[in-house]
Amino acid sequence: MTVLVTACAGAAVLVPLGYSPGGAPVVVALASLADLRDRRVSVAALVPTALFLLLASISSLPVPVGAWAVGSYLQTRRRYTRALEDRAATLEREREQLDQLAAQRERTSIARELHDIVAHSVTVMLIGVRGARDVLPTDPGVAAETLERVEVNAEQSLAELRRILGLLRTPDNGAQWRPQPSLGQLPELVSGYRTAGMPVRLEFTGEARPLAGGLELSAYRIVEEALTNVLKHTDPTRVTVALHYGRTRLDVTVEDDGGDGGGGRGGRDPVPSGAGHGILGMRERAAVTGGSLDARRTADGFVVTARLPVEDAGDAA
Repeated sequence: MTVLVTACAGAAVLVPLGYSPGGAPVVVALASLADLRDRRVSVAALVPTALFLLLASISSLPVPVGAWAVGSYLQTRRRYTRALEDRAATLEREREQLDQLAAQRERTSIARELHDIVAHSVTVMLIGVRGARDVLPTDPGVAAETLERVEVNAEQSLAELRRILGLLRTPDNGAQWRPQPSLGQLPELVSGYRTAGMPVRLEFTGEARPLAGGLELSAYRIVEEALTNVLKHTDPTRVTVALHYGRTRLDVTVEDDGGDGGGGRGGRDPVPSGAGHGILGMRERAAVTGGSLDARRTADGFVVTARLPVEDAGDAA
């Protein structure tokens, strides 16, 4: 406003002296005012400025009006851009909050399931110790073998308890006291999806062996969630569930050829959207075992690969 008033005053002094100052300084000041100040202030300045330029024969009326319109447009554009940036930042914060809530719900669910496993393990240990105590006077060999099994069970339970302490952040609303699934029930799970019309097959490679209860549960849930995503979002002609038992790692792969929309239900976005958090939940399942999960598109479908660390069979022996 000060620059505009100064420019107009300078022009008002020069015109009576016979000079032709030109309207450029006044026009630029008016456009800057319309760009930087409130609309009411710039309109209030436009009217006397336009009349002054017209009466002083410095410029015609469209010149100051056009300058004001350009400045006003720049202000409107800047405000619109800022509003879009604020909205994008708000949506990003909301998405992060939803992801955190989904992750917390998944952690709580995992912790409850691990609670059941540990409770079962402690019960088995208690029965084993009582049995060893009963047979210790008559058969020390059987007692020693029983206590050895109790020791292995105790080590696994301690590992599960460490995971629980890292996961459980909210008060338990009541554990579900029911047997939790394991990898031994995968054929039954796959059979259920096959009955529902999904062309799925199950493959095992490597030396299959019993694993920690929490790890088997995580692997089972990852397969279950991946197959659910396939059933909901694609119409494949082939789905493969493959488990590979390595020396120090269990690899779980679920791959389909649902494509990018050629099936009856269309393709699938590899990144979970607001409609669900399936992949986020699977990543939490893998992370709780110390492993990782990758979900990505392939040339003709989608693949989910989980790498879960297991205890070396040689070390366990």
